[in-house]
Order: sequence, then C-alpha cells, then structure tokens
Amino acid sequence: MARAFRAASPLPLPSSSSRAAAASGGTGGGGGGNFPWLSRKRLGAKPPSPQRRGGQEREGGTGDEAAGMGTTTRAARFSATSSAELAEVQSSSSRKRADALARLRAAFLAAITHRRRRRQLGSSLTGTIFGRRRGRVHVALQTDTRSPPVLLVEMAAYSTGALVREMSSGLVRLALECEKQPINPGEKRRALLEEPTWRAYCNGRKCGFAVRRECGADEWRVLGAVEPVSVGAGVLPDDAAAGAAAEEGDLMYMRARFERVVGSRDSEAFYMMNPDGSGGPELSIYLLRV
Repeated sequence: MARAFRAASPLPLPSSSSRAAAASGGTGGGGGGNFPWLSRKRLGAKPPSPQRRGGQEREGGTGDEAAGMGTTTRAARFSATSSAELAEVQSSSSRKRADALARLRAAFLAAITHRRRRRQLGSSLTGTIFGRRRGRVHVALQTDTRSPPVLLVEMAAYSTGALVREMSSGLVRLALECEKQPINPGEKRRALLEEPTWRAYCNGRKCGFAVRRECGADEWRVLGAVEPVSVGAGVLPDDAAAGAAAEEGDLMYMRARFERVVGSRDSEAFYMMNPDGSGGPELSIYLLRV
C-alpha cells in the first residue's frame, strides 16, 4: 500500500535522515522546512527597529501628556465654574440675610416707636397754660418737661385774663369738640390728639375755636423758662416785649400735673392734680370727637 502511495505521489517521500533534518528544522525554524515560502515570509517579518519603537513610545507619551493636559484643563474649568457658582450662591445668601436683617430692624424700630408713642400718652402728663393777659390762651401737654408737647392748642377767641378770672371763681371745665369726618374704606382714622381744629367751650359757654399748633420758637422759649417749675403760677419776665406784644400785657403761666383718663377712641379727659392731694380738680380739659 505504501508503495502504491509513493508511486502515486508526485513528490518523493523524505527519508529517515531527511525526516530528522526536517524535524530539527521544524523545531528550530517553526516547521517550515518543507514550505520555503513560509520561511521566506517569516524571515521578511522583521522586528521593529529601536528608533521606530522609541517614536511610538514618544507618540504614546505625547498622547498621554495631551490626555493629561486635557483632563487638567477640564478640571480647571470645572473648578472655576464651581467657584463662580459658589460665589453667586454666597452673594445671594448674603443679600437674603441682609434683607431679613433690614426687615427685622424695621419691625423692631416700629415696635419701639409704637411703644414710645404709648409712653407719650401715659396716665400722667405735665400741663402748661400760658399766654399774655389780653392775648390768646395756649395749652401744652408734655410727658416730660424736655420733650415736645403731645398736644399744643391755641384758643383763638379766649384770653388768658378771662381764664384766670374763671379759675378764681371756682372750677373750670374746658371742652374741645371736633367733628368726626367720614373716612374711605381701608383708611385709618387719625388719633384724637392729632385733630387740627376744635370748638372750644368754657363751663358750658362757647368761646370760639381752638387750633392745634406746632411748637415754635416762642413756645419753646416759654416752656424752657418754666422747665424747673413742677407746680406753680406766675408772670414771666419779658424784656424783649415791644409793640403789639407789650399792649397785650404780661406773659402769664400756670403749670401742674394732669391725670389722663381715656373713655374711648373719641373721648379723653385731663384732670389737674392738686399737689397736696386735697379737694377736686380745679381745671379739667375734655377732648371729644362727635
């Protein structure tokens, strides 16, 4: 059978020596002894040169460096964006905190102002009635001798001398009435002591009108002169009086403590308190809004 196969094969079969050489060549050369084209292909595949390998390594290193630089740039951009967002958030929180503190300060000041106003309308006030003998009567109510008057009223058609004569005859009741004006829906009515005009009555007799005034230089001069006086009456020296002021007579005053009684939002009363605590009030002032 082997003879028939060798006869049919175009190539001669290798002998034992040739098989040993082939085996040794196959072991060393990769089994390409009988295949010359495979040996030539293997010989043609040369390993890369060191210069090319170094270039590839340099190219790989450059790529790695570029990738690292790109990562660093992205990290820097991210950190810059994060810093900007953080600064914006902090500035927004600071503005909110400042607004909250401003609102709190405004509410606190409003509460203090309201409390001071309530203190100004305490249960005990200092009242000063002054004016020239033939001039107009001024009535000033103060919470403190150095504070601005809570109420300063000028009685236009009633003289100080007439009031003194009334008080010498007995009790005096001054009534000041004002009209209750209609207000619009949602509008707050002004306080009773802030009404601008009044109808004046003395012991039931009408004595003209009274007008609310602001404390000017002349009024402050009188109140400053009687500041050391707690209770008393008299005449103030007025060397500068001339002309019409001199014709109206001496500058008279009366000063005392008044007790305040609130009936409602439209009615208040001020009773003069005697220093010795005996007897009833010699002077009463009533404020009414009708």
